[in-house]
Amino acid sequence: MRSALHAEWTKLRTVAAPAWLLLGMIAATVALSAVATSVVTCGPSGCGGDPARTGLLGVQLGQALAAILGVLVVSGEFSSGMFRTTLTAIPRRATVLTAKAVTLTGAVAVAATAAVLGSLLAGRLILHRRGFPAPAPALSDGPVLRATTGSILYLTLIALLALGVAAVLRDSATSIGVVLALLYLLPILAQAIGDPHWQRLLERTAPMSAGLTVQATTDLDSLPLSPWAGLGVTAAWAAAALVVGGLSTARRDI
Repeated sequence: MRSALHAEWTKLRTVAAPAWLLLGMIAATVALSAVATSVVTCGPSGCGGDPARTGLLGVQLGQALAAILGVLVVSGEFSSGMFRTTLTAIPRRATVLTAKAVTLTGAVAVAATAAVLGSLLAGRLILHRRGFPAPAPALSDGPVLRATTGSILYLTLIALLALGVAAVLRDSATSIGVVLALLYLLPILAQAIGDPHWQRLLERTAPMSAGLTVQATTDLDSLPLSPWAGLGVTAAWAAAALVVGGLSTARRDI
């Protein structure tokens, strides 16, 4: 496993695309969060809504870049034929996929931490400059800490979900399309459905709608799931994708 991890880390850090995607994820997350915070209307009693969740809105954009990176970690080797070389050096396919997942987890978790903390810092500075009458969201607040930690885990899980999908489909464009559809189209479909039962079901089972409930710090009773349960749904999606991807990789010739 050590040699497999070293090999995957070498691939990740010596190719330009992963670094640009990680930097892009940080920039996109912070930028959209800052914009969302800057347009909040504040009154004498506060800004209303959920300031912490608003300050983390950029995660909804940053997740796309995390997903693309997760796909490319696997599909890039299949499209280039490098996967044959990888298996020559490390014949155990489960070990190869596990090493990819571990390396991806570490890289995305570090970038996600920078992105989420940067978003919160930008939000605090913007609210302070606008004379926000109540204390801005701070990590010392339990719900805000949960939203922060949960957002970092969420971005990491999305990358792993994408890795699993790519291991099954093996084509970059198709895999990216499937993952982005799961993330963005299911919530739109939930809003378009008139039946409250099916709408609620989609909100509770879609990876983004359920997972991002972890960001909520107010009005928790109105959520389709409790925050950690919602993140658990996203984790289940990622785990299922990795299991199916592992089985697919093990049973195919190449």
